[in-house]
This record gives sequence, C-alpha cells and structure tokens, in this order.
Amino acid sequence: MDLSLTTASGKASGKVNVSDITFGREFNEGLVHQAVTAYLAAGRSGTVSQKTRSDVRGGGAKPWKQKGTGRARAGTIRSPLWRGGGKIFAARPQNWTQKLNKKMYRAAMQSILSELVRQERLVVIDKFEMSQAKTKQLIATLAAMSLPSVTIVLEQADHNVMLAARNLAHVDVVDVTAIDPVSLLRFEKVLVSVAALKKLEEMFA
Repeated sequence: MDLSLTTASGKASGKVNVSDITFGREFNEGLVHQAVTAYLAAGRSGTVSQKTRSDVRGGGAKPWKQKGTGRARAGTIRSPLWRGGGKIFAARPQNWTQKLNKKMYRAAMQSILSELVRQERLVVIDKFEMSQAKTKQLIATLAAMSLPSVTIVLEQADHNVMLAARNLAHVDVVDVTAIDPVSLLRFEKVLVSVAALKKLEEMFA
C-alpha cells in the first residue's frame, strides 16, 4: 500500500510504499487494550509499603489491666485504632507486570499503526530536523503542518528537536527503537520520518 508524503510546509510531495502486513491489518480492540494495559502496568514500581500492627515498633506491654479501670479493653498501643498504630489492610510491595507474548505485542502494534493510517492520523514526512533547538521554530513548523497535538517519531534521537519540544505539553519526541503503544495513541496525530517508517516496518513485519 502507498502512504502520502508531506513536506515541512504541509504540502504533498509524493508517495511511499509500505507493507500491508504492518499498516493494513484489521483493528483488534481487545488486543490493543491488553497491550496498553500491560505496558502501563510494567511502568508501576510496586514499591509501596505500609506497616501492620506487628510491624510497628513498641506496644509489647498491655497499656492497662484488663478489668477494673472502666476503660475499654486494650492489649497494645500499636492497635490500628490508636494514633501511631499499624494499618489494618497494609499495602505490600508487589510485581504488577503482565505477560504479553511477542507475537501478541507485534500484532497489537500492527493494529495500532493500521488504525492510524485508516483514521488519517499518521503523517509521513521525508525528513524532520531542526537547525536550532528553538521551541518557537518547532511550534511554527507544526502549525504549518496542522499538527497541534503530535508524537514525532524519528529514526534516531535528534538533540535539537528534543530540546525544542520538551516544554510543549502536547508534543512528544520518540526514538523509533523506543516506540510503545501509549506513545502512538497518546496524541491526536503521529508524525514519522520515512527512515523511521521503514524501521517500524522491519520491527513489526
């Protein structure tokens, strides 16, 4: 299949041929959801930790005798009902990662890329680079291409582009080797260079 090429000024400049396997697959919503969920789960540190009554230091002695004081029975000052006591249902460190086979992940990425093409959210440019790390210049370039909210996918990290985009809330710059499902779905459109497009085709063919 052929995808339209565009210039930095937003004008059409030809076609580029890509694989139907990677960019012409039917959309599988369930698989994409599973891939996105697994990716987000893998980003969780899982290091949260709280103490139960047995973990809190102290409280070994009974505060007062069982009977005769007129007060409620108490066995420890580290009871969850007391200030300074433990947590009733304490959070514990855990591993949140979910297993996702390589074939499933590849199919999910193919599904996402194909849906971007169908919805005309994938914009292909011959080459995207900047002579200076100027945010104002990047804003002007994206405005000329009608891309207010975009993920820029490059073949390799471009220092100037990354510096120019780092303060823009609706612009993200991603190296093609570090692409993930969330990056592709995060913003309205995806701007990809031809070199990065071919790399994507190789990675997910």
